[in-house]
Amino acid sequence: MAFLLYRLGSFAFRRRWWVISAWLAIMLAVGGAAAAFSGTLTNDFTIPGTESQRISDRLREELPEAVGGTGTVVFTTDDGAAFSAEQREGVQSALAGIGALDGLRGVVDPFDVADQVAAGAQEIESGRAELEASEQQLSAGEEQLAQGQARLDAQRAQFEQARPLLRPARVAAIEQTLQQGQAQLDASRTELENGREQLESGRTELELAQRQLDASSGVSLLSEDGSTAVASVQFEQQINGVSPELREAVQKEAAEAESAGVTVEYSKEIVEDVSGIVGATEALGLAVAAAVLIVMLGTLIAAGLPLLMAVVGVGVGVGITFALSGVVELNSISPVLALMLGLAVGIDYSLFIVNRHRTQLLHGMEMQESIARATGTAGNAVLFAGITVIVALAALAVPGLPFLTVMGLSAAGTVAVSVLVALTFTPALLALMGPRVISKRRWAKARGHKHSAAVPLDSDSGTSLADQRAANGAGWGGLATRKPVLTVLAGVVLLGVVAIPAAQLRVGLPDGGTEPADSTAFQAYSTIGDRFGAGTNGPLIVVASLPETADEAELTALQLDVNDLLREVPDVAASVPATVSENGRTAIFQVIPEEGPASETTENLVRDLRSSTDAFEERTGVAIAVTGQTAANIDVSAKLMEALPVYLGIVVGLSLILLLLVFRSILVPIIATAGFLLSLLASFGATVAIYQWGWLGEFFGVTNPGPILSFLPIILIGVLFGLAMDYQMFLVSGMREAFVHGDDPKAAVRIGFSHGARVVTAAAIIMVSVFAGFVFSHLAMVRPIGFGLAFGVLLDAFVVRMTLVPAAMYLLGRYAWWLPAWLGRILPDVDVEGAKLLREDAEEEKEPVPV
Repeated sequence: MAFLLYRLGSFAFRRRWWVISAWLAIMLAVGGAAAAFSGTLTNDFTIPGTESQRISDRLREELPEAVGGTGTVVFTTDDGAAFSAEQREGVQSALAGIGALDGLRGVVDPFDVADQVAAGAQEIESGRAELEASEQQLSAGEEQLAQGQARLDAQRAQFEQARPLLRPARVAAIEQTLQQGQAQLDASRTELENGREQLESGRTELELAQRQLDASSGVSLLSEDGSTAVASVQFEQQINGVSPELREAVQKEAAEAESAGVTVEYSKEIVEDVSGIVGATEALGLAVAAAVLIVMLGTLIAAGLPLLMAVVGVGVGVGITFALSGVVELNSISPVLALMLGLAVGIDYSLFIVNRHRTQLLHGMEMQESIARATGTAGNAVLFAGITVIVALAALAVPGLPFLTVMGLSAAGTVAVSVLVALTFTPALLALMGPRVISKRRWAKARGHKHSAAVPLDSDSGTSLADQRAANGAGWGGLATRKPVLTVLAGVVLLGVVAIPAAQLRVGLPDGGTEPADSTAFQAYSTIGDRFGAGTNGPLIVVASLPETADEAELTALQLDVNDLLREVPDVAASVPATVSENGRTAIFQVIPEEGPASETTENLVRDLRSSTDAFEERTGVAIAVTGQTAANIDVSAKLMEALPVYLGIVVGLSLILLLLVFRSILVPIIATAGFLLSLLASFGATVAIYQWGWLGEFFGVTNPGPILSFLPIILIGVLFGLAMDYQMFLVSGMREAFVHGDDPKAAVRIGFSHGARVVTAAAIIMVSVFAGFVFSHLAMVRPIGFGLAFGVLLDAFVVRMTLVPAAMYLLGRYAWWLPAWLGRILPDVDVEGAKLLREDAEEEKEPVPV
């Protein structure tokens, strides 16, 4: 591979303008495709096969009007008093404007609902009064009937006593009179019985109406003090499919109420804008990276080259991602992750090649040969490092979660483009820049020394004196290996302590409570929680499968029976029957938990409801299932955590195999993988402490600590693995080269470390700076990702790769490179650093060619 890349670098030198033109054409083509074919980003993280998704798909067929996206508008009086008539009119006028928009299924007016509840209560009271009056009338009629029957019975008794004394004609007349009286009494009795039946029916209807009123009163849209009203806006499409234009139109119409002295806040679903992926803080991270490059490379033109390469790689990679978003559903995290990784690795990979080229020029190598050789040696390492990152990201498809697959493949594609840019565009621009890649001061210093171009060089010094100083313990490498046992113990203890909070890791998806404290989404979320209960922010949708019923009253009674059982479940604050399908076989209930959507009790409530479906079926003949956004988020998080061990096993296994191929050693891969796991757990621990526990929350903008983003752990594993292997390879490959060239095993550790430490330090600082730029992103869910990656790279680069690994390698000495003979014969020699190329060139070239 080194020879192929050597030829590629030579080709890029000779055909520099062709290569540059080709990349410009690619950028224009990708930009045009992104502008023409890009779709709308979403925050939909559903997973096919989960219960919530299965029930949602069923509702889409049976009750399509119940599956549209829902947002919330919160109206609050400016003075904190109850809504005045003018303020109420302003709110209702604004809601009418919202309801008239195309793309909306309806708007729930909180005042109309309150009026309907009040009217219903009044009707029930009137009905109860009428029933009492009817009861009194029936009782009086029954008393009169009893008295009439008694009189008739007395007359009949008298007639029977006098019958023998009466003439037959008289007897017949009296009998007819008695029969007529009895018939009248029987008719009155029948009428009273009918009235009694009607009274009982009315009483049953009244009790049913009272139960319905009690159930509907469980969820209020108007606060007790009358100062806050919540309007529900239902869209025709799922919330992730609602266009930004319709969201803005809803906000514009709702804002009309502000003229009446009303404050208007909007839920996350209405104001969410994921169209922008770069903000001011991300640019600050790039500025820090630029400063590091200037300090290391000494000239603006040389420092600008890695930045330019990163921007080109990101532009093409993310542009392709956006171009495909028109045909593939793309969540908002995918381009952000691709952007973060593309910038970080793009800068690093180009920096490795530029640094090698500069070193070789300073030691007298001819320009074309230097570019070709830098591409063949450092470029070979870049290619292998890029492959490790790409494989780790592409492996995100293994768990079989669609949105995670898209996320991993888009990031892997961007990294692949960054590798191609580093191996082709960078050599072409280096050829164009010529000797200007090195400052005049460095050139002047280099002219006073003569060096052989054939000697393999890995640092700016490259002298045997420098290697001797490193072997004797100079620099950080010497300090880390001076007392290797103490260094290893201290590093492991430090990482272990930082990792302790990881034992409390809980995952979930973001809600309004994770938004910035000054955002309207957070204000709406907080107001609803304060005035109506925390669970109102995350209602559960319970879907009941009903048996066939005889009439509407029986159906309603069955609904209310199920609703009563739902209200008895622990941690349920309220439950309301929402709607029933036309055939009366599917009913929807809105269940309000006691606590918010991200709380542990709400997660347990979802599990309890699902586990109690048999009990519901036993008592009512009704089977229930749980869906809704809150339940879907819980299902997604559970599914991701199930996939985590599998993915971690794949990554660890891949790590061991790749490092075994590269370093031809048994212990080096084990040390590298153990270090990766330590830095990963420490990164988890710090993320939990800040974003779940709230430590330093004020500084990091964590206003409402809660579960960690559910796909953050799996992303951290993939990304940190790839980057950890990068730094492992750039540092330990130098140690291996020194050992292979005959240096003492322990001295080789220090010499190899000194060759790669400077560039790895710069690369790690750049990587941390780029990731840290996303810690204060305007997208709240991106912040913990940026922090986890930045902190993980910081620990892995400086604590693990530059401290623990050298100490462990020094401690093992020759045993670090042990490999069974039979395994050595099987394994191919990948020659990552291009050592064969350097050795063969050294044999061919006898004298250096000056620049």
